[in-house]
Amino acid sequence: MILKKTSWTSKLTSSLAAGAAALMLFAGFASAHVTVNPTVAQTGAWQTYSIKIPSEKELPTTKVTLKVPQGVAFKQYQPLAGWKITTEKNDSNEVTSITWEVDGDNEGILAGQFQQFNFVAQNPDAETEVAWDAFQYYSDGSIVEWTGGPSDSNPHSITAISQDPAATGNAAAGGGHDSAGTAGNAGHDDDTATGDGTKANDDTTLGDALDDTVTGEPNNTNSDPGTLKLQQATLIVSILALIMSFLGIALATRRKKR
Repeated sequence: MILKKTSWTSKLTSSLAAGAAALMLFAGFASAHVTVNPTVAQTGAWQTYSIKIPSEKELPTTKVTLKVPQGVAFKQYQPLAGWKITTEKNDSNEVTSITWEVDGDNEGILAGQFQQFNFVAQNPDAETEVAWDAFQYYSDGSIVEWTGGPSDSNPHSITAISQDPAATGNAAAGGGHDSAGTAGNAGHDDDTATGDGTKANDDTTLGDALDDTVTGEPNNTNSDPGTLKLQQATLIVSILALIMSFLGIALATRRKKR
């Protein structure tokens, strides 16, 4: 009897541990995407963008390179203590990429943390979608390339450039558009739309964008529909794992009584 009890307890403990490990692994992958916000922006506007980088490994992220999409005119970046920021230009003196790299005693973006970098760029005049390819470097020399399509495991973030960003954002929130795991922003970014949901002034200036950059305020990075969807998916999996655990306990108890 003692041997049977020990065997039953061991099996139950192993099952629960395996389920918990799988759940934690899924939750880590579900929230680890590199994103650029806002996901909907005004045509021709000077826009404050934020790139949000979480660490998906048990290693620090020490460098991030972001490719500037064709048609987007990079203007300025926000300095950040502990990070060396450099840009690359083409033959036309246009910035094609921006890199943030640890500087001084900065260890980088540690496991369980995220970092946000802000910069200003001018959007294309015509409606389009721009893809932000990003490269995440870890302390062991490994690189994660966020350059895939929406269905890939490492998708790039996409911003919809629209003449009516408020309408585009609402359509995205309704499920009409979901790019790179971050659907269009249902909220109205200060640089693209007014508080009442009407289209923002087309004469948005560099000064307006820089005001936002200086304060370092994020562009709704914690409330975009893509993040909410990931949180909901994680919650559903957590509930299912809990149900499976209870079923496992009930089944083990029934077998023990036999």
